Amino acid sequence: EQFLDTAEGHFRYPELDENDPLGMCYTSGTTGRPKGVVYTHRSTILHSFGIALPDALSLSMHDVFTPVVPMFHVNAWGLPYAAVMTGTKQVHPGPYLDAENLLDLYERERVTATAGVPTIWLGILQALEKEPDRWKLVPGMRMVVGGSAAPESMIRAFDKFNLRVIHAWGMTETSPLGTVSLLKPHLLELDEDAQYAYRAKQGIPVPLVEVRAMTDEGEAPWDGKTMGELQVRGAWVAASYYNLPSETDKWTPDGWFRTGDVVTIDAEGYVKITDRTKDLIKSGGEWISSQDLENAIMSHPAVAEAAVIAVPHPKWAERPLAAVVLREGEQLSADELRAYLEPKFAKWWLPDAIVFVDEIPRTSTGKFMKAKLREQFKDWKWE
Repeated sequence: EQFLDTAEGHFRYPELDENDPLGMCYTSGTTGRPKGVVYTHRSTILHSFGIALPDALSLSMHDVFTPVVPMFHVNAWGLPYAAVMTGTKQVHPGPYLDAENLLDLYERERVTATAGVPTIWLGILQALEKEPDRWKLVPGMRMVVGGSAAPESMIRAFDKFNLRVIHAWGMTETSPLGTVSLLKPHLLELDEDAQYAYRAKQGIPVPLVEVRAMTDEGEAPWDGKTMGELQVRGAWVAASYYNLPSETDKWTPDGWFRTGDVVTIDAEGYVKITDRTKDLIKSGGEWISSQDLENAIMSHPAVAEAAVIAVPHPKWAERPLAAVVLREGEQLSADELRAYLEPKFAKWWLPDAIVFVDEIPRTSTGKFMKAKLREQFKDWKWE
């Protein structure tokens, strides 16, 4: 309030062209050098309209929103702009991102919606499970999760506290919101397990965004089984990188952005990410999804988080190695974890190596740094 009082009361906004740049953010650099993406006033306003819609993040003047995302990460996912547009009260956590401080903030400010990466929500969940009666949160508080996939087990666990996890997907190049996983009315008639399976997907595209999955043979059918690279285009999807005019391989000749995510799209139009192209494991000529393995491992009650990578193998070319962080006070052996996974996957999918670690390296935006793990375990000795 003191800062606002320093402004003169007769401030007038300058006249700007809608295509003038509003801001720029850089990609996380997990696949190479970070690249700048410029957002215009037009793209940002359209993105704000899109994410505020009732069937997207549903922001209004009745909401209190806390983005647990830094502004350098895609302008805090564009949420501050959408909040200003809709009159939503914003409550920012500043540097206090630990679970207890966030939960205190949610309780004190009566937060109705929040957004962040799975790492943040994992800490929140552990705090709630440790002291389930300590915080009185707004019932049904919406928790938007993006940046990486949240396992179905996490979505189920938060439901027990009457907190609703909403899966979303996006990238720096998409401003970022591309899809949101809300259930269509007729899907609410499905059994509980089927509903959770839909909620664990990345969802359907928001208005003004188109999606398709492409294989070497062309566009993949929307059958929920055929995998292809996710490509997107829309009103707020970038058409180039800043000062990199020669960097054109990320866009198709007909104007679609190549995301690098491997997905399926089902008959309802729900996108499910199975992996990043660089993270798929090719073992004996067959593909293994590291993300499917990670989600299954993290559904074990003793596991806090897990990352699965490909490690060179003399016979099979690559085999999966799982780096696993256990919950505080829990014990679990590699054989016990492998036995837990056996009913869920074909035998050749199971990780041949399971390594228990204190932590998994992450980027500043909360994503696993799998390149660092691959470097760490590149000389793994197979027995």
